[in-house]
Amino acid sequence: MNDPIEDSGDYSRTEPLHLTVPDASYGRRLDQVLAELLPQHSRNRLQAWVREGCVQVDGKVESEPKRKLLGGERLLVEAPVEAHVLAEQPEDIPLDVVFEDETLLVINKPAGLVVHPGSGNWSGTLMNALLHHVPGIEAVPRAGIVHRLDKDTSGLLVVAKTLEAQTDLVRQLQARTVRRIYLALAAGAMKHEGTVNEPIGRHPSLRIKMAVVPENRGGKPAITNIRILEAFTYTTFVECSLETGRTHQIRVHMAAIHHPLVGDQVYGKRNPKLPEFHRQALHATRLGLVHPLTGLKMQWEVPLPADMRDLLDQLRYG
Repeated sequence: MNDPIEDSGDYSRTEPLHLTVPDASYGRRLDQVLAELLPQHSRNRLQAWVREGCVQVDGKVESEPKRKLLGGERLLVEAPVEAHVLAEQPEDIPLDVVFEDETLLVINKPAGLVVHPGSGNWSGTLMNALLHHVPGIEAVPRAGIVHRLDKDTSGLLVVAKTLEAQTDLVRQLQARTVRRIYLALAAGAMKHEGTVNEPIGRHPSLRIKMAVVPENRGGKPAITNIRILEAFTYTTFVECSLETGRTHQIRVHMAAIHHPLVGDQVYGKRNPKLPEFHRQALHATRLGLVHPLTGLKMQWEVPLPADMRDLLDQLRYG
């Protein structure tokens, strides 16, 4: 259940640079002087910084790159941090650790926490938290992340603390031996359970979405097993087990069988008969794998978070 990674702009600033305009720069433009004082940056980048209010001249913000200087002015430059730099910064973000040893870290991710830096979320992510929590994990690609949960999906996620463990876990995922069980609340009264075996790929026209797409048009094999746990008048509580791990897989497959998840604003539609919920009602409740170092089969399970428990209570008891 991965979130796509996209490029984005800058969201923070470095320590300010204090510069003095040379007297010989009388009559020259601000962007020209900055290009000479900061030759490591392009003129276009420096012009953008000025327009974004990142440059002060004698204590006042200057937004016009063409401003003529007299010489001797004091410049203060607060350069934006590049997005990839933000993504690599450790942050003291609390983690609900379910299991940890020298090889693995298993966490119970809350809804709302982005796993990997991406569009509009270059900081405050699980990756930033891991860089703080696990010394040395910056040496492992993607800080040990081998699979992801959507931002608003809660539940279990495993992280590799070594390169060897990461390689082993990726192989287990590719071999479809990692057991991942989800609990979800689907729209509509489901009458049948079973397996959805439909390839998933990027939506042909809405690029932020995934969809059921034929393999000859770029879709990749995707298999979701669905079991009905509890039926309500307009919704159904289900268990979904993944045999593959495509982006938004459960959400796409449930929508494809006309039972999108309650609260899913991307793949569902507004329905006054459904209960109000602030996110897609999806929780990764159980995770099983073979320990990369010991070879032992391991499994973890976490209960529903409070918001989904409250939602079910609302349906059961009114």
